[in-house]
Amino acid sequence: MTSIVIPAHNEARVIGRLLDSLLAGAPESSAAGRAEDETDIVVVCNGCTDDTARIAAQRGPRVRVVEIPVPSKHAALRAGDDHALGFPRLYVDADVVLSAAAVRALAAPLADDASGVLATAPERRIPLAGCGRRVRAYYRVWQRLPAVRAGLFGRGVIAVSKAGHVRIAALPPLMADDLAASLAFTERERLVVGAAEVVVHPPRTWRDLMNRRVRAAVSTAQVEQRPGSEDDAASARTGVADLTAMIRREPRLLPSVAVFLAAAVLARRRARRAIGAQDFGTWLRDDSSRQN
Repeated sequence: MTSIVIPAHNEARVIGRLLDSLLAGAPESSAAGRAEDETDIVVVCNGCTDDTARIAAQRGPRVRVVEIPVPSKHAALRAGDDHALGFPRLYVDADVVLSAAAVRALAAPLADDASGVLATAPERRIPLAGCGRRVRAYYRVWQRLPAVRAGLFGRGVIAVSKAGHVRIAALPPLMADDLAASLAFTERERLVVGAAEVVVHPPRTWRDLMNRRVRAAVSTAQVEQRPGSEDDAASARTGVADLTAMIRREPRLLPSVAVFLAAAVLARRRARRAIGAQDFGTWLRDDSSRQN
């Protein structure tokens, strides 16, 4: 049985759309019990002060709701593991949209032990309608970066086999949990599944984009401070060579690259104080992507 763990902190505005998408094409239980390929869904409401738990519970018995008092994604993931029933296991952010068909596509490579694949993630679709001009320019570049295209991070979804779960369960609490999870596997052990797609809603405003980028800069620095992780984490950073090659291939992207570089420089400057203070707990939230 495939299990899905969804950590959710004050996600009342978006949890319903994710659950509706997951349930729309999922198999029903038979009269004799659970269907062989039924999906087990666990929503872990962590430190919620809104209606997240109530909205999730309204989706019926196929969604189990767990509530913990601490607003911590790491604690929510571990609580989800305690309640999840099977493998492969997916960890899904509450603010993305993923279908039941995509879940099956992500689980399929993990069911074959001979494949050597321990972790999968879907292709991402980022709808930019309604986003500011600079935000659209930023994502035109970001989506083309080799590390972004090949890594499992920045998708809001990662699926693991039982063996893959052992690998990520050993990770310490980190803000960049998806980056750390991606780096926990070699290129041969991880797979971006072309038949699966996740909708990742981007920030709509420059301010919210910067909140995300500052958080990314701080969390990447935290990953790099772990012994033995410096080189791996650095491989996920954008290099000048990547941007130069992109402009050579598509000269029209030059203005967008300028916006991308401006965002990167500003984010790193703003992140310095948090990194210097070793503040890896302040979560700069992007609320604009959660607007209907």
